[in-house]
Amino acid sequence: MKYYIVNAFTDKLFAGNPAGICLVDENLSAEIMQKIAHENNLSETAFITKQNRYYDLRWFTPKTEIDLCGHATLGSAFVITNFVDKNAQEIRFETKSGTLIVRKMDNLYETGFSCEESRKIGSYTANV
Repeated sequence: MKYYIVNAFTDKLFAGNPAGICLVDENLSAEIMQKIAHENNLSETAFITKQNRYYDLRWFTPKTEIDLCGHATLGSAFVITNFVDKNAQEIRFETKSGTLIVRKMDNLYETGFSCEESRKIGSYTANV
């Protein structure tokens, strides 16, 4: 497994909103992912696994799995476009909250999140 710490919403080192990003070759058990997230002790740790045309994405806090995390999603896209698929301009993630698409535009990453209409989260653009 490869592991990165990405600071979203900033262009400075040691600023912004950090997330742990784990690139895994095969799906790990929820128990193992939870233990890794607990050890990382960041607000969120993302686990991404490459599938044919998309990535599975799950997020864990040090205490529990969560359904959605914006900054760890953007951080995951940053890792993919900088270390896995440097030509990618759009990343598709499959998550517990549905499909999320992140688009890379120069040094910015953008995604839109939508849940039930009453819980609309909005969209984010960030330097990561």
